[in-house]
Amino acid sequence: MKRIACLLFCTVLVVSANAQTKVNPVIKHFGTVTEVPFSVENPDPKMDYKVIVEVSSENAKPEAVHEFFDKVAAVVNLHALGGVPANKFHLIMVIHGPAAQFVVNNEEYKKKFNVDNPNVPLFKELKEAGVKIFVCGQSLNKRNIPKENVTPEVSPALSAITTLTTYQLKGYSILKY
Repeated sequence: MKRIACLLFCTVLVVSANAQTKVNPVIKHFGTVTEVPFSVENPDPKMDYKVIVEVSSENAKPEAVHEFFDKVAAVVNLHALGGVPANKFHLIMVIHGPAAQFVVNNEEYKKKFNVDNPNVPLFKELKEAGVKIFVCGQSLNKRNIPKENVTPEVSPALSAITTLTTYQLKGYSILKY
């Protein structure tokens, strides 16, 4: 019996030692990341990070937060976890194509998907963290989404193409989801 108890204790100890601590340093309810105390490559807190994220993917589960909107929150949290101060981190999200239908207000979202828009709270947290969120005006027009139906946290742009090229010319690195 002592042997089983000792084995069980050792197993719990090993599992606990290898457990990853989940954190949300900036975006508190989305984009959960894990601490990696053994990492040898980390962000440079002295650098000025300029990142633009392109999201054009469909959301297979409209009742849940869009997977790639959540990844944008993780980008914010990872840089903060890595020690990059808020004044050195600039992030823009550009939404277009099939993803554009997920930026509408709750009323319109309910009409289409029969649930509140689960992305709105995420958009609010991103905006509070200083993230600029744009939706492609061409995608809105193609999908017959009036600007009045877009949640206020998201701003319309002429196009995803022009927004992406403009910010890349301003030195922003692009991530695509």
